[in-house]
Amino acid sequence: MSSPLTPRPSPLRPRLRGFTPHPRAARALLLAFAALAAVHLTGLAAYAAAPTGSAPAALADTAVHLTKPALMPLLAAHTLARGGPPLLAAALLFGCGGDTFLQIGGSAFLVGMASFAAGHLCYLRLFARHGTPLTTRLGGRRPRAAAVTALYAAALTATVLLLWPGLPTGLRLPVAGYSLLLTAMAFTALRTGPRAAAGGLLFLLSDTLIATGLAHWPQPPAPQLWIMLTYTAAQFALAMGVLAAATPPAVPVRPRSRAAAA
Repeated sequence: MSSPLTPRPSPLRPRLRGFTPHPRAARALLLAFAALAAVHLTGLAAYAAAPTGSAPAALADTAVHLTKPALMPLLAAHTLARGGPPLLAAALLFGCGGDTFLQIGGSAFLVGMASFAAGHLCYLRLFARHGTPLTTRLGGRRPRAAAVTALYAAALTATVLLLWPGLPTGLRLPVAGYSLLLTAMAFTALRTGPRAAAGGLLFLLSDTLIATGLAHWPQPPAPQLWIMLTYTAAQFALAMGVLAAATPPAVPVRPRSRAAAA
């Protein structure tokens, strides 16, 4: 006989989740992701502090280039090991493609941007599937929802207008289009809860730092460190927010009476 506290999966679980959860593997993959992220960020900090052209700078640069493409695959594997939606893993793997192509630089930059854009489309689909209408999430207060919408729209407009003159001519339209998609993703993340919303805002911050560099704006010390710190945190928060929203609540199993069992 089952205990009254024994959780029973919701009948919706197989439809929402494409993989059987493996908790031990999920924990190991999450630890590996955290360790690799720490190595990557430490490498960025060491590279910024080391003299240009020195052996420590070369070592740190090698560590950065080796770890960056492996971050999102580990996080994607973690979400799958938790039984998360395959589309979430796809969003993270598109992020890996963006990381790789942006690291190559040059003409591959636009390919990397397109890969990130594909990831945002995956997130938009996930938020639509597992989220709650913004008005409902804000307690049915339409004026508040309208104000939040206007705030994101104003942020997008101001960012594009301010960056436009400093951007290379060939990047102006792609950056504007990508900014629209990124802002739509960050705004729609509000439907999925505070973790996903924070991830969307961090993604906005990270990519805005990249865009200001392209526009030759003054940069903070060690800009790559701040870009990757906010980006890694953004992807993690988005993934955790989607996992929380996509996981149906456990249904407690009630013990059967002896008569029913007979």
